Amino acid sequence: MVNADPKGVDAGPHFLDGDHALAEGALAAGCRFFAGYPITPSTETAERFAERAPEVGALFIQMEDELASIAALIGAAWGGQKVMTVTSGPGFSLMMENIGLAVMTETPMVIANVQRGGPSTGLPTLTAQQDMMQVRFGSHGDYNIIALSPDSPQECFDLAVWAFNLSEIYRVPVFIMTDETVGHMHEKVVIPPADRIRIVERNNYKGPKEDFRPYKFDCQGGHPMARAGDGYRFHITGLTHNERGYPAMTPEQNVKVLTHLMEKIDGNAEQIIRLEEDGLDDADVVVVSYGITSRIAIRAVHEARELGLKVGALRLITVWPFCEARIRELASRVKAIIVVEINYGQMVREAERCVAGRCRVVSVNHCGGAVHDPKVIVGAIKEAAL
Repeated sequence: MVNADPKGVDAGPHFLDGDHALAEGALAAGCRFFAGYPITPSTETAERFAERAPEVGALFIQMEDELASIAALIGAAWGGQKVMTVTSGPGFSLMMENIGLAVMTETPMVIANVQRGGPSTGLPTLTAQQDMMQVRFGSHGDYNIIALSPDSPQECFDLAVWAFNLSEIYRVPVFIMTDETVGHMHEKVVIPPADRIRIVERNNYKGPKEDFRPYKFDCQGGHPMARAGDGYRFHITGLTHNERGYPAMTPEQNVKVLTHLMEKIDGNAEQIIRLEEDGLDDADVVVVSYGITSRIAIRAVHEARELGLKVGALRLITVWPFCEARIRELASRVKAIIVVEINYGQMVREAERCVAGRCRVVSVNHCGGAVHDPKVIVGAIKEAAL
């Protein structure tokens, strides 16, 4: 199955679950360091990476906990590696402190969260989408991140590659917010030839060592990095810092740093946001969904169309940053926006904020453990279309 190509398994169709596809996508993107801790239902990604690591010259390390996993990723990234970890539920909560450190130090990394029912230990083997607000606001302080949501094993592979590219372009943690159903779902995954996979390599600084600055607060991404140990003089700290990375703890500097952390994502949202749209041109009702829920929602949309209802579907592939402009545009011309998700209503709050009363917003949610019944979504579409 494995060829000599260090970027991954043989090109062509494979039968993989979503967790394994995440690992293969990471390897194809050039990830060569993985630090993690086992937790259901994400462990298969770590196991796959650990199995494949010796074949491609990568390193897998099981850390003592999830907090340490992010610390290891930060160190390895500044050592020159592309890095990844995977977790779920309680482990994601433990990661939050060092995720904040990764944001502040502008350290590129990819973190996959295979969501399960919560809170606390909750439903370790059953599906949910309950961490969607935590991924955006879980650590303290003002900051921005990027989060993607695959709806299939194929997208687990594809979005893993794209997540690494985004992390390099914007020097930010990028999250893959999948779920137990997609993680354990086995489907055909087509892996392209290595020369057809677009890879963004690390932007390594090549100028005079005395001129290197690890940070530039211009609200853009893509600034070069240097590997620790190569003779460059710089500092990495979670404190508010100057362009060399040394502490500069003044209100004025804090404005520069935080504005940069926010605007390098918000200012490039058009390039980051990916959506999948179906039948929106003449829709009176729009069904918004993401991840596994979108596969149920599209069936409901098709059933509603057979009943003569004018309904379209909007799938969030990029969940954060949120597609504010598109939601506002739709709200100005439709009767209702229905948000379907496996939680008690999280992303629907973003939709309500953007709609700002211009149309109805309907939440079709439940607290996890299983996917929706399409009939429930069809019923909501019927009611919203009145």
